[in-house]
Amino acid sequence: MVDEGELAPEFSLPMAQGRAYNDIEEFSLSDALAEGPVVLAFVPAAFTSGCTDELCTFTDSLAAFEELDAGVYGLSADLSFAQNVWMQRDGIDVPLLADQDREVIRAYDVVLEDMYGYFEVANRSVFVVREDGTVAYKWVKGEENPDFEELAAEIRDELAAL
Repeated sequence: MVDEGELAPEFSLPMAQGRAYNDIEEFSLSDALAEGPVVLAFVPAAFTSGCTDELCTFTDSLAAFEELDAGVYGLSADLSFAQNVWMQRDGIDVPLLADQDREVIRAYDVVLEDMYGYFEVANRSVFVVREDGTVAYKWVKGEENPDFEELAAEIRDELAAL
């Protein structure tokens, strides 16, 4: 697993932005890091309650992250088209990255191999990547989902300390 202090694996993925079902652009981690630190919130699946709660909490905190010059991105194995519909339906403003080939979740070693006994998805986790590409903060879900507001506040505190 990628640990704090290590270089974050570089990647490029399609990015859903939620304005229409086909509102998709290319995202690369290196380009995003040129703008400031990056928060990567890996979530298992679109349209699920825990993932929706988490990304809506990050949406509610976007202004606070922007004050810290940090970009926030969700990442799941869903297709961008589904991510766009999910964003529209549930009011998610965090751009979503589509890792449909599961290469990024493998590179970060956050694979949940048996969601509902059938699917390989991302394990709920968050990485904060400094502008130099090193991981400043890592959180990976244990048994239960955390209080997402507390998690977002903890991540903001980590960013403020950078």
